[in-house]
Amino acid sequence: MSDVTTDPGTQARSTVRRFRFVFLAQAVLLIIAGGVALISPFFATVMLTLILGWTLLITGAVQVVTVLFGRSHHFWPQLISAALAFFIGVIMVRNPGVAVTALVLIFVIFFMIEGIAKIIFAITVRPLKNWFWVLLSGVLGVGLSIWLLANPLMSLWVIGVFIGIQLIAEGVAIGGMAWSANDEA
Repeated sequence: MSDVTTDPGTQARSTVRRFRFVFLAQAVLLIIAGGVALISPFFATVMLTLILGWTLLITGAVQVVTVLFGRSHHFWPQLISAALAFFIGVIMVRNPGVAVTALVLIFVIFFMIEGIAKIIFAITVRPLKNWFWVLLSGVLGVGLSIWLLANPLMSLWVIGVFIGIQLIAEGVAIGGMAWSANDEA
């Protein structure tokens, strides 16, 4: 028989109730950050690129040191991986515009492949209820991919818009959860 106080769900709900105002503060900060990203999506895109660049640069440098001073049977693959992370980080920090373009191209490829896969899957499961929504999501993915390819300059702010939407959605979700935490028993 399990003890109610050790149930992870009960503990999580208790934590949310106890720190309700911390969750509400987090929600407000996320919504503000999301608003800033939507107001200045290019700034948000460049900041994301710079943060990613610095992260790769620092972790690559640390990994180079640990590979050089460690004893590993996989020395060369690890050293090449670490050096690659370091140099990609340097490129991203020195020229965020190029890095943003590369990220957008990765998203274009992902949206296209994912969209085609969803379309094929939707057609395959077509008699099932709600198959149309899967088809629609696939068409949306392919359409977004084509749109990003056709509008390369706009792609510089698209990632920032996505970041803004995600931050606001997360803030609203966390805020709604915290706001209603005391309503539940």
